[in-house]
Amino acid sequence: MLVYGEAPLSVSAPALDDNSKHCSPHHHLNHSSSPVTLMFVDVSFRLKQLHDTTTNMFAWPSSDVENPTIHHLQERTILNGITGVAEPGKVLAVLGPSGSGKSTLLNALSGRLHHAHGLTGTILFNNRKLTKSIQKKTGFVSQDDVFYPHLTVRETLVFCSLLRLPSSVPKNQKLAIAESVISELGLAKCADTIIGNSFIRGVSGGERKRVSIGHEMLVDPSLLILDEPTSGLDATAAYRLVATLGGLAAKGKTVVMSVHQPSSRVYQIFDELLVLSEGRCIYLGKGSEAMGYFESIGFWPSFPMNPADFLLDLANGVCQVDGTSDKEKPNVRQALVSSYDNLLAPKVKAACMDAPMRMMFPEETPIITAANNATSKHYKSWDSDVSSWFNQFIILLQRNLKERKHETFNSLRVFQVMVASLLAGFMWWHSDYRDIQDRLGLLFFISIFWGVFPSFNAVFTFPQDRAIFIKERASGMYTLSSYFMARITGDLPMELILPTTFLAVTYWMTGLKPQLSAFVLTLMVVLGYVLVSQGLGLALGALIMDAKKASTVVTVTMLAFVLTGGYYVHKVASFMSWIKYISTTFYTYRLLIKVQYGEGKSISSVLGCSSSGLGGQLDTSAATCSFINQDIRGQTPAAVCVGILFIMFIGYRLLAYMGLRRIRA
Repeated sequence: MLVYGEAPLSVSAPALDDNSKHCSPHHHLNHSSSPVTLMFVDVSFRLKQLHDTTTNMFAWPSSDVENPTIHHLQERTILNGITGVAEPGKVLAVLGPSGSGKSTLLNALSGRLHHAHGLTGTILFNNRKLTKSIQKKTGFVSQDDVFYPHLTVRETLVFCSLLRLPSSVPKNQKLAIAESVISELGLAKCADTIIGNSFIRGVSGGERKRVSIGHEMLVDPSLLILDEPTSGLDATAAYRLVATLGGLAAKGKTVVMSVHQPSSRVYQIFDELLVLSEGRCIYLGKGSEAMGYFESIGFWPSFPMNPADFLLDLANGVCQVDGTSDKEKPNVRQALVSSYDNLLAPKVKAACMDAPMRMMFPEETPIITAANNATSKHYKSWDSDVSSWFNQFIILLQRNLKERKHETFNSLRVFQVMVASLLAGFMWWHSDYRDIQDRLGLLFFISIFWGVFPSFNAVFTFPQDRAIFIKERASGMYTLSSYFMARITGDLPMELILPTTFLAVTYWMTGLKPQLSAFVLTLMVVLGYVLVSQGLGLALGALIMDAKKASTVVTVTMLAFVLTGGYYVHKVASFMSWIKYISTTFYTYRLLIKVQYGEGKSISSVLGCSSSGLGGQLDTSAATCSFINQDIRGQTPAAVCVGILFIMFIGYRLLAYMGLRRIRA
C-alpha cells in the first residue's frame, strides 16, 4: 500500500530495517572516516558531436553528380542544471531510464568529468573544490566490474589494500583489513575463487559487484558513489547489496548511487531520491514523499504499484490517458520539469545555501563539524603518506606475475616455439659452413621469427589492461611510471626464456659455428632483438589502444622491416631504401652474420671468391660469391648495429610511456 505525503521540504535521517543494519560492514583502520557533504549546483554537461549533412540543392535525384557534404558540430545536452545535496548518514538514489544522464552525473560528482569535457556548474565537497586528497577518500564503483580475471577475490582485495592504504599502516594490518572486508561483505566462501569474466568462469555477478564495493571500502571512504550497483542482480541479491550500502550510510558515510529499476524493498532503503528525465531533474527529495508530490501535481497510478515503476513511467513521459491505457505524451516531461522548477527547485537551492551554514555551526550538525575540524589535517596525512615508488613497483610486479602465471609458460606458446625450433633444426640439419645461401636463410628466419613473435604478443599488453588501468589511475592507486615498469618487467621471464630454449635447440641441430662464445653472442643478439621487438609492440599498442587495429599495424610494420631486411632484395629502390635504416630486422640480421662469418675474409678464402664477388678457383658459383660480397663483406659495423638497436630499445618504450600518458583517468 502506497503512502502519500506532502511535497518534500527538508532532509531527514534514514530509517533502515534490521537486515540492512546487520549487513553493514565496519572498518578496522586506526582512524575514523571524516564525513563529507557533497553539494552540486547547476551541473550541466554538453557534448559536441560531428554531424555530416548532405545537400542536394542543384542536382536531380537521378543525377550522377555527387552531393556536397557539410560537416558541422552539433551540441547535445546530457545534463541540464542539476542541483542537489548529498549528506552523511543518507543514501541518495539517482533514478531514471536509460539515457537520462545518471552515469554522466555520477562521473561528474566523482571528479571524472572536467570543465574541459563540457561540464559546467559547481561541485563542492565540504564546501571545498575537489582535490587529490579528497578524491583518495572518495570511493567510486563503476557500472562495469573491471578486475584481473585470474586473480582470486582475496588476492584482488589484498593487492588493493597494499597499494591504496597509507604506508604508515603496517603490512599485517593491511592484510587484516582486507580479510575484514571479505568477511563483512559475505565473500568468505568465494575468497579463493578467481574473479573470472564473460569467458572465464569465476564468482557470480553479485559476488563480483560486492568485490567492487570492497575495493573501495578498503580505504574507508567518506563518500561512496556507485553507478547502477544492482544491474544484473536478482531481487534478493540487489536488496542485500543496497541494504549493505544503507548500513554504511547509517555509520556516517555519504552514499550516492544510480539505480535503473529497483524493487519496492530496495526503494524503501532510499533516504533521498533524485529523478532524471532526459537530463532534467523532475524530483529531488525524500523517497517516501515522492508519490505524494506527483499526486499533488496531478499524476498518480490507477492501481497500487512499485513507486519506482511509476516514477520511471513518468520519467519516460508515460502516463494514464483514459484510465486503462498507458501512452507516451511529449508534454508530460515538460509539465514535470515545469512543476519541479516552480515548486521544488527553489527549496532545493535554499537547502544548498544552508549546507555551508550547517557545517559552520556544531549545534545543528555535529557530524559535519567534526568533518570540518579534522578533514584538512586528515587529508594532508594521506597525501604525504602514500606508498613509495619502489613499494608500488614491487606490489604491481607481484600482482602482474600472479595474474599472468597462466601465460608465463602457456602450453600453446611453448608448443609453438618448440615446433618452430625443431622444424628449423631439421630443415637446416647440420648445414655446411660453406653453404652460404642456406646459412643466411637460417639466420634470416631467426630474425623474422623473433621479430614477429614478441612484437605481436606485446601489442595486446596495454589495450587489454586499458579499463583496469583507467579505473585504478582514477582512484590514485599508483603512479604511471611504477605501473609501466612493473608491467614490462613482469613480461620478461616469458620473453627471454622462450628464445633461449629455441636457440639452444636450433643452434646445435643446424650446426652453426660450434664455439661456445659464438653461441653466447648469438643468444645475446637474439635476446636483445626480442626486447626491441617487444618494445615496438608495446609502443604501437599504447599509442593506438585498440588491440585489433594495433595488431594490424604491427603486422604491416614487421612486413616492411622483413622485406627491407637485406635478404630478399639487395638493391632496394631509392625511395624505399630508407625503411631499412629503421628496420630492426636489418640490424639484427647483420649482427647474426657478423657472429658466424665475421668480415667474410675466412669464408671467401675457403671458397676462393674474389673481392668483386665473382666465382673463384674452387668452382664456387657466382651466386654464392655474390652473397658473400653483398651480405657479409663491408656491411654496417657491429658497433653501429648494437647502438641503433639500443636506441630503439629505449625509444620504443618511451613512445609506449608517452602513449599511456595520453590516456585520461
